[in-house]
Amino acid sequence: MTDPFSELRRQIADACRVLAVRGLADGILGHISLRTGPDRLLVRCRGPHERGLAYTTAADVHLVDLDGAPAAEGELDGGWTPPNELPLHAEVLRRRPDVQAVVHAHPPAVVAADLAGLAIRPIIGAFDIPGARIAQAGVPVYPRGVLVRDRRLAGEMVEALGDKAVVLLRGHGITSTGGTVPEAVLRAISVDTIARMSLTVASAGGTPRDLPDSDLAELPDLGGAFNEATAWRHELSRLQQLG
Repeated sequence: MTDPFSELRRQIADACRVLAVRGLADGILGHISLRTGPDRLLVRCRGPHERGLAYTTAADVHLVDLDGAPAAEGELDGGWTPPNELPLHAEVLRRRPDVQAVVHAHPPAVVAADLAGLAIRPIIGAFDIPGARIAQAGVPVYPRGVLVRDRRLAGEMVEALGDKAVVLLRGHGITSTGGTVPEAVLRAISVDTIARMSLTVASAGGTPRDLPDSDLAELPDLGGAFNEATAWRHELSRLQQLG
């Protein structure tokens, strides 16, 4: 029987590999989900032969409900299980109807910048306009370095997220949201870029400074075709080039 989700499984697998290539998800930690209905989602799962995010394939992505039960026959056969932090994804999807995709990753630069007291601020402009917009709107911090393994902890994290695009998890990583998988991943990359720049400035003895509002107001919206579609084609091309 034809799998109606085959293309979406492949997209999530590619996105996991993008996170790994970009250095946001080293080793086996991290996962991406996509809403496919009112109470179900596709998510990178744990399996007996998994090899880490850099080697994710469509076969690692499975359809489950918001509580982690298989949402179609055979989805978790063969020893597959949802990630321990499935509640992190499910609670965002329950409380944020505008969100379709959730990325959870462990970018070292983001964690280090937060621990150093460097917030994600609008210190860049035309260098990365979508990133500047995310920073200008604010990137909150969930101040607990815990495994978000149940609805109580996930609820705390979603409260910290509020209506923002991304939330930092202190001593842990980030949760990034989007209307699509590419958008959620590209937002995570932008936040990581700002964190890396902040650390570089601080290590050079400087102090990261916000751009003036007048400069931020001058930044144009280049549109989704450029900000997402073209940027995502670039990320997929990097995957091919790097093997």
